[in-house]
Amino acid sequence: MSENHPQIAPPAQRRTPLLVGIAVLAVLAVVGGFLWSRGGDDAGAAGGEEREKVVLGTVGASDPYWQVLVDAAADEGIDLEVKDFADYTQPNPALSEGELDINQFQHIVYLAEYNVANDDDIVPLGSTAIYPLGLYSQKVDSVEEIQDGDTVVVPDDDSNQARALLILQSAGLITLEDGGSIYSTLADIDESASKVEVKAIKADLTPTSLPDVAAAVINNDFVEKAGLSFEDALATDDVDDPNALPYVNVFAVRAEDRDDPTLLKLVEIYQDTQAVLDGVQDVSGGTAELVQIPQDELQASLDDVEADTAAQK
Repeated sequence: MSENHPQIAPPAQRRTPLLVGIAVLAVLAVVGGFLWSRGGDDAGAAGGEEREKVVLGTVGASDPYWQVLVDAAADEGIDLEVKDFADYTQPNPALSEGELDINQFQHIVYLAEYNVANDDDIVPLGSTAIYPLGLYSQKVDSVEEIQDGDTVVVPDDDSNQARALLILQSAGLITLEDGGSIYSTLADIDESASKVEVKAIKADLTPTSLPDVAAAVINNDFVEKAGLSFEDALATDDVDDPNALPYVNVFAVRAEDRDDPTLLKLVEIYQDTQAVLDGVQDVSGGTAELVQIPQDELQASLDDVEADTAAQK
């Protein structure tokens, strides 16, 4: 900040001690304020070192393993704040705008589609797990009980919608033109060869739709919150399929932070802390396939999916 001092000569030497005293007090106030602002909660556990502040965004911050990660990060000198978002459309814009340092809620396909649609360059920093997507119902106990003409709902975001449609096709409920892909939409359903009618709604509304439809494909984040059990899924996709890599969930950061040592350390803490991994499994009902995929492989997958996504536009 520039200092615009008035150009007035000191009237007498005897005021010099007073001016010096004021200057000293001002310096002490600034230094004291700085030390106060950097102290307290930002003080590290070891040797009084300052902790690095990191703000992470996710959907489902109330899951217990996030607090386990906060504690594990604190032990390593990272002051982690986990910020919760209501739905999937919010954490990426918040990251781009600097509200977050890192987020963890999405797979590579979702990230690729966001980047292409918004001309953004968010990148994967590390992997967490592949979560099988499931078909659930409150009216039937098996896929075979679903009747011709029944309605099934799927998430309306492009990436999860395509994945949900592939599940429905594998379950014999619909037929997709050209066999289906990670870019399939409702428009690709061959209605004359399909058993059910499919509608797309917001992902967080799929559980509440169950009383009104035969079945719904529900993202893992919303399964237990809706009082459902993962074991109740009528059908799921196959996490062991080689084509499943684009559905690996990732930590994501702004491109300029891809080599940030603190953020890389946070990913390492997540991947190496058994209590965190156990918590992830508990929340997923034991369905999560935990993976550690090198950053360059994640980036290569993102590049491929982005190129394919752009070609589809």
